Amino acid sequence: MKNTILATGGTGYVGAWVVKGLLEKGHTVRLTVRDKTKKENYRFLSKIAEDSVGSLEIWEADLLKKGSFDKAAKGCDRIVHMASPFRLNVKNAQSDLVDPAVKGTLNVLQAANRSNSVKKVVLTSSIVAVFGDNADQKKLGLTAFTEAHFNNSSTLKHQPYSFSKVQAEKSAWELANQQSDWQLVVMNPAFVMGPSLTQNSQSESLKIMSEILSGKYRSGAPELYLGYVDVRDVAKAHVFGLENETKGRHILSGRVTDMLSFIQLVKEHSQHKNKLPSTFAPKWLLGIVGFYFGITRKFVKNNVGIPIDIDASKSKEKLNLNYLPLEQTVKDMVLQMEAD
Repeated sequence: MKNTILATGGTGYVGAWVVKGLLEKGHTVRLTVRDKTKKENYRFLSKIAEDSVGSLEIWEADLLKKGSFDKAAKGCDRIVHMASPFRLNVKNAQSDLVDPAVKGTLNVLQAANRSNSVKKVVLTSSIVAVFGDNADQKKLGLTAFTEAHFNNSSTLKHQPYSFSKVQAEKSAWELANQQSDWQLVVMNPAFVMGPSLTQNSQSESLKIMSEILSGKYRSGAPELYLGYVDVRDVAKAHVFGLENETKGRHILSGRVTDMLSFIQLVKEHSQHKNKLPSTFAPKWLLGIVGFYFGITRKFVKNNVGIPIDIDASKSKEKLNLNYLPLEQTVKDMVLQMEAD
């Protein structure tokens, strides 16, 4: 069955892959942008649409403007809400992160309420809405983080991006539970990596890979354990969630590994191997110079050198995901970025 699907954040790193997947499946995608006259921001998606069986419509809307998604949502069957700022260093966490994340999510979901047509909303949340610090696993006595857990350790001052994501998701569930017209499905991806469809993306994922390749971590990598997932797998999960009967939250994570092991995979394909580290940076040193990496002493204490376990079995079972190997993710991303 072909649907008309409203897509927010569709020009972004993850969003572009989702829109591409929906167009290739033959759906009509209503892409919302703040200014449709700036065609350079979505021209690449228009070209993808030309070669796809689906169709692309461009609508204007603003996350922080109440009611601005109402017209675009009316007549839609589904909404996929992916628009939310992903920035780790901000001047004002409330206005730069929390307000766009929470208010934007509520604006989109309220448009679903008023549409009289939307039956499902797929929301892009994050693994950081599940937990804030690696140390949370031991503190909570968990063998692994699952969809049952919500981040309760992040605040406006400590890990504000993580705080914005959990606040937005909780607000979404609260609003969803107040109605029965549409169903909410949430995706909680781990750290997203892989090739990009657009060079205009401001994604933190692309920024961090660029920093790795430029030699920022040459003196040593933080012993930071993260879950990683390929951007193409994240897109597949969203498309599957929109097309099929799915419920609740879904952690998306292909592998958990430390940053040095991740960089070793980068080194296998990079032309600038001499810029990449071969050892961990001492934890005590990170506590002193953490500002250079945009991290605080509290972050270092609660995350560096602390392994985690993430249970992504639900995504494999319910979303039919067969995760791409991290080696493939890194190879494709490095070759693309070094070719540009």
